Amino acid sequence: MIINKSDFGEQFVWGVAASAFQTEGSINSDGKGPSIWDEFSKKKGKIFKGHSADVSCDFYNHYTGDIALMKSMHINNFRFSLSWSRIFPNGSGQLNSNGVAFYDRVINLCLEFGITPWVTIYHWDLPQALQQKNGWANREIVDHFSEYVSFCINHFGDRVKHWMILNEPMVYTGAGYFLGIHAPGKRGMDNFIPAIHHSALAQAAGITIAKQLRSDLEVGTTFSCSAIHPHTSSEKDIKAADKVDALVNRLFVEPLCGLGYPLESLPFLKRIEKFMRQDDEKALQAEPDFIGIQNYTREVVKHSYFTPYVNSSLVSAKKRVKEVTEMEWEVYPQAMHEMLHHFSKYNFKKMYVTENGAAFPDTVSDGKVHDHQRKNYLQSNIAELLKAKSEGVNVQGYFVWSFTDNFEWAEGYRPRFGLVHVNYENQKRIIKESGHWYSNFLAGIH
Repeated sequence: MIINKSDFGEQFVWGVAASAFQTEGSINSDGKGPSIWDEFSKKKGKIFKGHSADVSCDFYNHYTGDIALMKSMHINNFRFSLSWSRIFPNGSGQLNSNGVAFYDRVINLCLEFGITPWVTIYHWDLPQALQQKNGWANREIVDHFSEYVSFCINHFGDRVKHWMILNEPMVYTGAGYFLGIHAPGKRGMDNFIPAIHHSALAQAAGITIAKQLRSDLEVGTTFSCSAIHPHTSSEKDIKAADKVDALVNRLFVEPLCGLGYPLESLPFLKRIEKFMRQDDEKALQAEPDFIGIQNYTREVVKHSYFTPYVNSSLVSAKKRVKEVTEMEWEVYPQAMHEMLHHFSKYNFKKMYVTENGAAFPDTVSDGKVHDHQRKNYLQSNIAELLKAKSEGVNVQGYFVWSFTDNFEWAEGYRPRFGLVHVNYENQKRIIKESGHWYSNFLAGIH
């Protein structure tokens, strides 16, 4: 089945995504303060082969070429994030005018090229100065974040009309404050529970503040999600899958909608009551103009006596299926269709797919990158997206993760997700086969 851009209608938004920490480099330049990821990357054994994002794709110095390349590929929407510690080196208080000027230049160049900027306010790189006060586990973070959001909207909101408040709060709280495998490397319930609650409060506060400050903006937030399927039809596996679904897919969206935390599926969340204050239930709610969903795969779950809190474990994709990505995620495009339907039941005004993509072992041969697996992945996911849209799901846009290869958090530079290959030694860019396909798709060329 050949899918055309025209099948989605004139108003459908097509773009690419990136984030500040993963692409910018220049971590100490022009007054930028350290972030939790700068600190975490220095710790031995935390990042694949000791990689760091000190230089990465050097977007800080190469943004003009990258945005021009984007334009040449017919990409008219660019989702990127702001680095909190580039703007407020200590998280609050003193402003770094050089950092603000950098984002002014990026935004203005996008507009000059006819590329619409879609800005994420928080994509995981908390200022280290705030982590020294316990970061997301400290309720003060909500006030600091509100100050940061207010500045961003007041300063950039005359030119940026599409805003995302948080990127995947489940991932940065779970991996960073419970498992300790992401920055800031904290572990256990005593860190995780308050980090959940304060992130959920910040999510709602950010949406509300942005909408109050300017009425001409489209304001939303993004959620990671995976289709969660039980390993067998046994009652225990079904219950295990429900718990993982509540944790992975429902934990942050339901409080936002006024449904509260999913306590029935996850009784351990009752510990949040300790951190709840009067009026918090109301403060968790907001009315976004859209939500972004970020789907890559599905997970198969079985009951496990030995896993605390959720009594469930994931069945490795490598053991179940032939085709997995470099991240060892199953290639399962049907998850896109399933998750669009899953989130449509919350009745948000609209949805965008703000991330979708795949990492495969790319090789450069004769100056080209033949990444047909990634091209097939994107085509099949877009087909599932069209199916959901034709069934009435109000999805109005799609962003590929990612525009260029980049620093993939704890995985370092090993996985490559980009439509554009980056040689990290000389910063040369090569548009991959998938990038040429997406470019032609956007141009209406087959």
